[in-house]
Amino acid sequence: MLDWLVIGGGVHGTYLSLALTLGGRVARDRLRVLDPHVAPLERWNACTENVGMEFLRSSFVHHLDPEPFDLRRFAPSRPRRGERAFLGRYLRPSLSVFRAHSENVIQKHGLASLRVQGEARSIMAIPGGIRVDTTEGALDARRVLLAIGMGDQPAIPDWARSLREEGGCVHHVFEPGFVRAQMAPFRHVVVVGGGISAAQTALALAKRQEGSVTILARHPARVFAFDTDPGWMGPKNLDDFARVADHDVRRHLIRHARHRGSMPDDVASALRRAVHERRLSLRIAGVSAAALIDGNIDISLDDGGAPLVTDTVVLATGFETRRPGGAWLANAVQELGLRCASCGYPIVDRSLRWHPNLFVTGPLAELELGPPARNILGARLAAERLVQVA
Repeated sequence: MLDWLVIGGGVHGTYLSLALTLGGRVARDRLRVLDPHVAPLERWNACTENVGMEFLRSSFVHHLDPEPFDLRRFAPSRPRRGERAFLGRYLRPSLSVFRAHSENVIQKHGLASLRVQGEARSIMAIPGGIRVDTTEGALDARRVLLAIGMGDQPAIPDWARSLREEGGCVHHVFEPGFVRAQMAPFRHVVVVGGGISAAQTALALAKRQEGSVTILARHPARVFAFDTDPGWMGPKNLDDFARVADHDVRRHLIRHARHRGSMPDDVASALRRAVHERRLSLRIAGVSAAALIDGNIDISLDDGGAPLVTDTVVLATGFETRRPGGAWLANAVQELGLRCASCGYPIVDRSLRWHPNLFVTGPLAELELGPPARNILGARLAAERLVQVA
């Protein structure tokens, strides 16, 4: 029986596998990370590549190494090839520097060797721990940490789903299997979404100079440096959040703290410049109807203007807000009697414990950790608590 099994090998699972084993807190042969992908951060890397990310939205202190300034120290050791390592007053790292640093941390600490490739199918309580049934067999552990992200539930509007069922060329930028670099040639592509991912994707597609690009957003650019106010990165807001006992109120605070559909100023400026230079078009409207006509997609809009006619739609509409994990986790909630708030998300204790042998991080921990829970900062906040029970 393992001491710890981490389900999910993205940023959270990878960071926490390091935090738990660092300094011998948990013996390396007593911890494993279950993930369907071969390499650490494989899914995260694919998503950032698909949107054409150039700089992360988080600051330089948020990365895979427990030492906050490690990325800043690492950057000068890497050949620059003319690129900027950091951007703006918050020193947001370039994607290439962040990836190189992540690979360095993973290699230095041997984190790839902790991985077991497979997917969870069910979990059940056993004497002294949890049994996880996976696609590759059963794994038993004294403690299981759910490090599940939102990546497997991209939000697809009903009109887009119907078009896809009819044979229309509709992609979601975060859908497993989608690779922007391998998209079929297009005459006109419509990128749907109003936030940073939509803007980055549209800019990346415009660089192909293959066909025309239109970004369709329901609102003008909402410009914020981060996806939550900086106050949520420090103790004041987080301490106030912790004093709120009502989980419905906590959900309300989380919802209103997040700047959904927003982007930082550098991305908004690049978008405005591209529109001004006619490298892409911007349409502010919602979709009222969509149909597949003679192989083209006809999108009617609620602004009273002419419809958009396109051969390809790329959705950058984020993720569904429901609790991640799918059917197997829903079954576990019922079978193990796991407490959930009215929004469906876990009610956990200060140690992020959902069950005597089951812990959470990432989105599943947000009713305890607050608005930063999903981000890299959230992994660090989770680690501070989990190492106390390791």
